[in-house]
Formats: sequence, C-alpha cells, structure tokens
Amino acid sequence: MIKNLRIPNEEIKPLVNNLDSCLCTDRITVDGQPIGFMYREIPDDGEDSGWRFLSGTETQAYIDDPTNSGLYEVNTIANYDPAIIPYLDAPFGAEFERVAGTDEFRPI
Repeated sequence: MIKNLRIPNEEIKPLVNNLDSCLCTDRITVDGQPIGFMYREIPDDGEDSGWRFLSGTETQAYIDDPTNSGLYEVNTIANYDPAIIPYLDAPFGAEFERVAGTDEFRPI
C-alpha cells in the first residue's frame, strides 16, 4: 500500500543521528497532525529504536489496524515534528505527552 506522506522522502533533512526505526501512525505522517503522545519500549529487533509516536487522536480500533501506521527512521519523524528531538535519548519505558499548545512534552 502506497501512502501519500505529507513530507516527500527527498525533503527529509538530517536532524538527528538516530536512523533506527520507529513506529508512527498515519495521523502524523499522512494527516499532518502533531505528535501528542510518544513512548519508548524495549526494541523488537536490532534496528528498532523502541520509539512509538501517536497524535493522541487515534482510537483503539485505528491503532489495531496495522495499515494505519508505518515503520520509519526516527530522523524522518523528527522532520514531521522537531519538538521530539530533545526527548529522543530517554530510556526504555519513558512515556511523554505534549503540553497543549506548546512544543514541550511532559513525562507521564
């Protein structure tokens, strides 16, 4: 399935050195919503950063449908929402939500 991403691959800039993969929903990469919630779990494999990014507007049914998310390099998602960059070194188990109306996240 080809997705119509908001930022074409040729426009992705190098913002972070982390090129490992992460999971991100289409609400962000296709619909252009900001990241509202992010968490880091123990990676699935050696190329997985453990990061998972959601807008916070997804329903459980939306999340359960694997066609509504994709695997991307962390750098790609930083291009969609650079506000995540200061938090990317957080340890596994970290969870953050965006402070409404800001580019800041708070631990939850």
